[in-house]
Amino acid sequence: MLDGAGGERMPDGQPNGKPNGEPNSEPLVLLGVRRGKREKLMQAARQALGLPAAVVVDWAEWLDQPALLTASLAERPCVFKIDSPGDDARLHGMLIRQGCEALGIGMSRLPDRGEISVSGEWFAGFTLALQRVAAELSALSHVKVMNAPHELLLMMDKLACQQHFTARGIPIPRLLGPIEGYAHLRAVLDEHHLNQVFLKTRYGSSASGVVAYRRNSRGAEQATSSADLVQGEGGPRLYNVKRLRSYNAQPDIVHLIDLLAGQQTYAEAWIPKPRHGNGHYDVRVVTLGGQPAHRVARVGTRMMTNLHLDNQRADVASLLGEKDHAALEQTARAAAATFPQSHVIGLDMVVRKGHAHVLEANAFGDLLPKLLWQGHDTYAAQLRTFSSHEA
Repeated sequence: MLDGAGGERMPDGQPNGKPNGEPNSEPLVLLGVRRGKREKLMQAARQALGLPAAVVVDWAEWLDQPALLTASLAERPCVFKIDSPGDDARLHGMLIRQGCEALGIGMSRLPDRGEISVSGEWFAGFTLALQRVAAELSALSHVKVMNAPHELLLMMDKLACQQHFTARGIPIPRLLGPIEGYAHLRAVLDEHHLNQVFLKTRYGSSASGVVAYRRNSRGAEQATSSADLVQGEGGPRLYNVKRLRSYNAQPDIVHLIDLLAGQQTYAEAWIPKPRHGNGHYDVRVVTLGGQPAHRVARVGTRMMTNLHLDNQRADVASLLGEKDHAALEQTARAAAATFPQSHVIGLDMVVRKGHAHVLEANAFGDLLPKLLWQGHDTYAAQLRTFSSHEA
């Protein structure tokens, strides 16, 4: 286990919570995926802290029966947390259908499992769902909300979130704007005198649809991505995979970029990550009540260092010098302060030479099993530190 507290390197501030460190004992209502990893970790944390089990309102069941959430939130007072809807195919399809209805567009077919498509329609359905939650919460003053719906939505919209950070002076990689396709990407690179960028789908998560693109003066180019380009009936499609793909042939890269452009892809400058051993790393920091808590270095030999892509964990305290550590904490604290109604945030950051940049804010960035801070995992720590946030 890694203890993110890193020995003597403790945060300057302390998260919100009861002064004696006792966990919030009020009932917890969790909008999540029943029997999913997140629910199991939350229930285990509550059991370890001597708290009653959380009342789980399953996402799919709630979309079918909206009264389920109303009934669960009736108990006074109670704490409410919205968890990730995950990648359940049935739930994914329900959100897409509702998104299509909200947008007034038809749906020819549901995407295959893992297929990267109709992300805008999915986000429209997710937005509609959280707006319903927000409307319900507005009449329930006795409910203490861990993560406000409107802030969750902002973090789930990666481009809007980075623009949000820029407007508030939080350092991020330079934004180059939406990309309309391969030809447009090349034009943007020429305009900014760049040869390498990262491309991200606006509503993606867990590196889905992310591309590290680079070219050289000899005309060679390469795109590395978690998106697998598959030729099939009706033309090429993209599927999310755990093993990164490298594309070197221009026709493949054109297909890849053009298809991702249909998912509202945007470009940002490529910030070099610091090296460690044979690889390089970035840092995931979990903030609790606005203060940096758990942190872990994500070390990989390729461009994407997400842990689910078989990259390795490392102890942040052993990698960062004093100035880098101070920059990490200061920037994480400043970024979290721009989301005052989100008790738990996962920030992906690059720190080098005394400067920190926020790559992403993750609304559901607390799924880090066995990562400890002050002896508690992310779920136990959020329960111990949560006081209240108004939605």
